[in-house]
Amino acid sequence: MDELVVGLDMGTSQIRCAIGTYDEEGRLEIVSHGVANSEGLRNGVVVSIKAALKSVQEAVEKAEEKGYEVKEVLVGMSGGTVEGLNSRGVVAVAGGEEITQDDMDRVLEAAKAVLLPMDREILHVLPQEYIVDDVGKIKNPLEMMGIRLESEVHIVTAGISAIKNLVNTVNNAGFTVTEVVLESLASSTAVLSKEERDVGVLLIDFGAGTTDAILFLEGAPRYSKIIPLGSERVTKDLAQVLQIPEEEAERIKVQDGCATLSALKEDTSVIVNAVGTRPAEELLRSEICQIIQPRMEEIFSMIHREITKAGFHVEQLGGGVVITGGGANMEGICEVAHGIFGRHARIGTPFRLKGLDPSLIRPEMATALGLVMMRDEQLRAQGSVPSSHKNSENQENIFSRIMNWFSKRMI
Repeated sequence: MDELVVGLDMGTSQIRCAIGTYDEEGRLEIVSHGVANSEGLRNGVVVSIKAALKSVQEAVEKAEEKGYEVKEVLVGMSGGTVEGLNSRGVVAVAGGEEITQDDMDRVLEAAKAVLLPMDREILHVLPQEYIVDDVGKIKNPLEMMGIRLESEVHIVTAGISAIKNLVNTVNNAGFTVTEVVLESLASSTAVLSKEERDVGVLLIDFGAGTTDAILFLEGAPRYSKIIPLGSERVTKDLAQVLQIPEEEAERIKVQDGCATLSALKEDTSVIVNAVGTRPAEELLRSEICQIIQPRMEEIFSMIHREITKAGFHVEQLGGGVVITGGGANMEGICEVAHGIFGRHARIGTPFRLKGLDPSLIRPEMATALGLVMMRDEQLRAQGSVPSSHKNSENQENIFSRIMNWFSKRMI
């Protein structure tokens, strides 16, 4: 059996498992996937290991139906305990001569020496740029001459208990966790182009329980944030206003929902099934939209306020806003984003994998496929790809300069 590369997206509403392997030319390809309804998670955080592990097993078993056996997985993480911050490290170059990999490792260690509460742990240290003797904006200082080496990084942290509960859930389901990865970082790997990251882009991963944002400038992540509201909140709004079960509200949202009146193409009738003996009601789509739109605007406005508070401006987003995740399927969502941010907005679907089945080219698959791609990059950086594949040309390597670093941090 060829070596498997597996990503596991632990979503609040659904868990998705994607399996990749290598073709004869050493290119990564997706060969199977599985989806299961998610139990035991709330707003991206495990609240019942027993319930969650059953969902994990179901998703993985569905992915294994084509004859594959999953042993190890790269797991995505979201939730309110995840936070991002920027930091800076400084070291003297050993010997005051050529910069080595050891110097680069030391300066990243210096950058991660931030004061954290006892209940938090670092997930990622993501280099933004290096400075050699006051010369900045260097992407890779290896073998350059210098005396003083500095690094600017984006650090992602999460609650230790939340990480352990996530890992224990997957381990108890029968699988080894090789790494826990920020879900929006994984999604960005699958849906963003190098040009977008270079000119500045805001990725918004619109999930059921959370909405995750990550901002790139000059090719590197500069800001990340998780909003504890997602499309599940829209479902609850519909259920409360229309006084219907959440299952019916979810159906209406998926089939007839629209994020803004300005994007509504047809104002057709919608049959709303009521509770108990109460007769069904007929509403217009515009009436449904009027319930949905305020919440959608609120979520995007929260992200806009947060990035502004952090010192960033929408004018820096030459690549605009890219929306992915299951919530991105709602009609009119790009129009809402454009109205809030004043920048071009598009739906982010996976596009950087060979022979991807059309059924997988959907925003809700971004995280699972991005995790597979990141695991592939880790294996190549570690020299762990089967020997027949090592010298093969790989896809555009988004974070090649960072994989040697954070792939060392194994759970």
